[in-house]
Amino acid sequence: MEIFKDKCTVLVTGANGFIGSAICNALMSENVELIALTEPNTDISNLKGIQAKVIEADIRDFNSLDRAFKKVDYIFHCAAIYRFNSKDKELFYDVNVKGSINVVKAALSNNVKKIVYTSTVGTVGLKNSRVSTEDCFADISHLYGNYKRSKYVAEHEVLRLAARGAPVVLVQPTMPVGPRDIAPSPSGKMVVDFLNKKMIGYADTVMNIVDVDDVAHGHLLAMDKGKVGFSYIVGGENLTMKEILDILEAVTNFKYSRARVPNFIILSMGYISEFVEANLLSKTPSVPLEAAKMATSYMAFDDSFARKTLGYSSRPANTALLRSCSWYLNNGYVKPQFMNQIKFNST
Repeated sequence: MEIFKDKCTVLVTGANGFIGSAICNALMSENVELIALTEPNTDISNLKGIQAKVIEADIRDFNSLDRAFKKVDYIFHCAAIYRFNSKDKELFYDVNVKGSINVVKAALSNNVKKIVYTSTVGTVGLKNSRVSTEDCFADISHLYGNYKRSKYVAEHEVLRLAARGAPVVLVQPTMPVGPRDIAPSPSGKMVVDFLNKKMIGYADTVMNIVDVDDVAHGHLLAMDKGKVGFSYIVGGENLTMKEILDILEAVTNFKYSRARVPNFIILSMGYISEFVEANLLSKTPSVPLEAAKMATSYMAFDDSFARKTLGYSSRPANTALLRSCSWYLNNGYVKPQFMNQIKFNST
């Protein structure tokens, strides 16, 4: 896929992150000079093998962005705080909201031609037992946790800047899985927990699973064909939690607990974990309340708008989950006692 016909300079913020590094990897086949913008003093192992000029800059510092964006033609803004955490509210808003405003304003001051902003389907309204599209507005009470809330505000501010002339297109990924998920992300943690037999059962929920490299492909298509001020859901397959675990079992030959955990128990565990571990003990909760609320929500999405207007496509969920499992196994995320029990199938 050739998006950039003429030689140009492309910058990716959060380039060493999960989605950011996938975009950098996709840009390797493009005719571009790539700049990878990373947070100072962070792990850049995801950029290994990627030919890029690495620049350290804090997106909360407008002046450092203004310097970094000189002679940049296009920007993918992926940098964000993405985790379940009821604390550090100011950090979420400083990075996800103020940082995004800084990126777009610095891009404007440097005459950047186009910006693709990585948002999230977390800002899209959820409909019980129905799939949601870009046109579904969110119920504020369903914006669980600081991540969703800060991204919702950030999206609003980015669109306000688009209304003033900023050439911004929004991409809303669903739940990506796949290589280079170092943290791991909440969706990746589900896979890691499965591989380490930490899952005691499954919730009655639906999620949309997509390969991270397909998400990156969707970003490039949005840069090429996306309309300023529009948002595009890029996803994969809508699956129940049981279906996801069935696929994980099929591709790994690794058995899981087939007990369905009632929603009220999951929510109770979240409230107790949040109160005792987070509030009283100042520890990371073993069952974050935000995660518990999401696990009991119907999170199905329709990405047909991106498929029809951008030409977006995605690989099957079983392929995406197999790639995710393989990467975690090969990168030391699976406990030694379980490694030899995993036998990968390509089906």
